[in-house]
Amino acid sequence: QVQLQESGPGLVKPSQTLSLTCIVSGVSITANYHYWSWIRQSPEKGLEWMGAIGYRGDTHYMESLKGRTSVSRDTSKNQFTLQLSSVAPEDTAVYYCARGLLEYDFWGQGTQVTVSS
Repeated sequence: QVQLQESGPGLVKPSQTLSLTCIVSGVSITANYHYWSWIRQSPEKGLEWMGAIGYRGDTHYMESLKGRTSVSRDTSKNQFTLQLSSVAPEDTAVYYCARGLLEYDFWGQGTQVTVSS
């Protein structure tokens, strides 16, 4: 059974870098043809895909977040990480990791991140 679990700080100060990790179990993140995404949801913007890393380690980012977003992976721990720099209050959202690039079949439960001083 494929499971994803997000972890990271619930509160981040403005201008800092947010770092979230998604631990994957039940399948290798290097398994053929799978992509692993970060998605966030807020009342203002709804669901917003942020970026992804593929089974070969290739990365893809939403254009508007390209300069602030980085997705990486640790294959030895079967996990992937989101870093979002220069956060602002509008980055407050529930952050999810999921399997897929355009459609998603497995999701983490989500983690609330609040940006506030």
